[in-house]
Amino acid sequence: MRRFLIAGNWKMNCGPADAAELLEGLKENKAEVADEVDVLVCPPFVSLSMSVNYLHDTDIQVGAQNLHFEDNGAYTGEVSASMLVEAGCAYVIIGHSERREYFGETDETVNKKVKKALSADLVPVICCGETLDQRKAGDHFDLVKTQITAAFAGLSADEALDTVVAYEPIWAIGTGETASPEQAQEMHAHLRSVLADLYDEDTAEGIRILYGGSMKPGNAEELLGQKDVDGGLIGGASLKADSFAEVITIAEKLSA
Repeated sequence: MRRFLIAGNWKMNCGPADAAELLEGLKENKAEVADEVDVLVCPPFVSLSMSVNYLHDTDIQVGAQNLHFEDNGAYTGEVSASMLVEAGCAYVIIGHSERREYFGETDETVNKKVKKALSADLVPVICCGETLDQRKAGDHFDLVKTQITAAFAGLSADEALDTVVAYEPIWAIGTGETASPEQAQEMHAHLRSVLADLYDEDTAEGIRILYGGSMKPGNAEELLGQKDVDGGLIGGASLKADSFAEVITIAEKLSA
């Protein structure tokens, strides 16, 4: 069985003071001692260095929510891969649905960012997923195939093994809706098949595919119990130490 990865995407929440309080809560809930599960938090840029320092004596890793595909230059407001590495990051989220919808992220820029992250030894968490209209139209399988094919363009199998994929049913993010465990498994199996076509079955099996649609303690066991669900990219539930720790505990039990 693959090791679960439980990742918290804090989005635009938690400056340094709030981040310290949340991380202290994770320590109190013993979320940092998950022996059988990889744990990741992705704070806003301003809280990255503090989070790395705060977690230095734990196994919780820190990632960023975005990066630029250039090394440096006149890109006001952007952050480079080398800056993230210097801050202590190990992962970076790329192509999140909110980046695509609000900030013009495209399949092309996602691919550039994935390559830049890998060149800096950052693990890219590559997001894909469909809207409600796209699902109702029956376009969801083709859409995520297009997104993933573009994101992995030009990557070798070895490079692909250094990535993580996160499936976001956009219609289930922040809406209170959740894909059923069967719907999640269906899409994750499809993504695994797409990766197998791009590379081979062994490579596809080696890439962790996270579920990114409102995972929380109440549904984590069913979702993580699916064959091709290798963890969660968690939004709201990651902003509460007790709920995030509970998801980690559930993943630990399933790993036993």
